[in-house]
Amino acid sequence: MLNRLFWKKREFSVTYQFGFATIALICFFALYAPISTLVFYSFNAGNNLMLWEGFSFQWYVEASKNELVQEAAIRSLIIAVCASLISTLVATMAALGTTRTAPFKGQKLIFIMINQPLMVPEIVTAVALLIFFAIIKTFTNYYGLGYLITAHAAFCVPFAYLPIKARLDGMDLSMETAAGDLYATPFVVFRRITLPLLWPGILAGAMLSFVISLDDVIITEFVKTAGQDTLPTYMLGQLRRVITPEINAISSVLLAVSLVVVTIFFLFTRKRY
Repeated sequence: MLNRLFWKKREFSVTYQFGFATIALICFFALYAPISTLVFYSFNAGNNLMLWEGFSFQWYVEASKNELVQEAAIRSLIIAVCASLISTLVATMAALGTTRTAPFKGQKLIFIMINQPLMVPEIVTAVALLIFFAIIKTFTNYYGLGYLITAHAAFCVPFAYLPIKARLDGMDLSMETAAGDLYATPFVVFRRITLPLLWPGILAGAMLSFVISLDDVIITEFVKTAGQDTLPTYMLGQLRRVITPEINAISSVLLAVSLVVVTIFFLFTRKRY
């Protein structure tokens, strides 16, 4: 008996396969080596992107004093916060509607439609939004940030929906059922039980939407009007003109913000045993 337990056949796992560690290290190197180079040269004292001339925070200071960068950063944060709030609210309602109801016809179709932005190339979504908003602009003569916020929110809905739905699927229904048996109204059950248990998933979805909106380029480039540059589109415009390590500094800050948010997202979504 002990021998059988000791020599029990190991379950299959890809991590035990020959060469897995080597391949993983090569993939990580290919992925992060260019990013590391970008961050390294953001501290370059000179204005040459490929020639190291000493360590300095010069380009971070230059970027912080650049009024165009300041305006683009504030605009990016406003759009990202608003888009993440709207998309998370819509995704929460959609997740509740597709998990806390009895199976019905068209449920899979609804799931597909919610996740459509993940399956369709982003350029297609951007062109469609460009045409749709152009028609609205013609009739309303409104050219504000509302279009960018709406476009980002629509694109971020599936990114918020997936962690929220995953959280709902993993929740035990016994507490909600017990509350219903004790004559609690559906709203009270949601407010006192479902929402507190769902809160980590909602936060994770909001943070993921925030990062996606903050980093978006294609949809923003197609939907924005003059004077509505975000940080990514500002950087894209600078790359078409004069390239300086200031772009590296801005990219490094965006990378740091994304890493912080993604780390918090991981902490909220990891399994607790």
